[in-house]
Amino acid sequence: MEINIPEVLAEVTAVFQQYEQALITNDVEVLDQLFWNSPHTIRYGATENLYGYDAIAQFRAGRSPAGLDRTLKNTVITTYGRDFATANTEFVRSGKSGRQSQTWMRTLDGWRVIAAHVSLL
Repeated sequence: MEINIPEVLAEVTAVFQQYEQALITNDVEVLDQLFWNSPHTIRYGATENLYGYDAIAQFRAGRSPAGLDRTLKNTVITTYGRDFATANTEFVRSGKSGRQSQTWMRTLDGWRVIAAHVSLL
């Protein structure tokens, strides 16, 4: 298995950046699009555990759009072959530090998050 094939790494980096932009602007449509529409998708948040795409979409729809700006640091994106990747980053929002991890999978519809975890330090 090849690690960080340059063109695959570029694809995942671009979709990760698209996700980040959608997150800080509360673009719920793009956020929903970038999660795999499956009951197997999981998102552990700072205050919630979400199982399945529907629960994640419902959370996004009800989330306040206020105070979402943040700064990322120490972002590490690693691809494994052509269809699987992880993205890990630290963030600072409103003076609080946290971390985020995402597992990405290439689907017929493009790269999608299949598992995510967000926690505050």
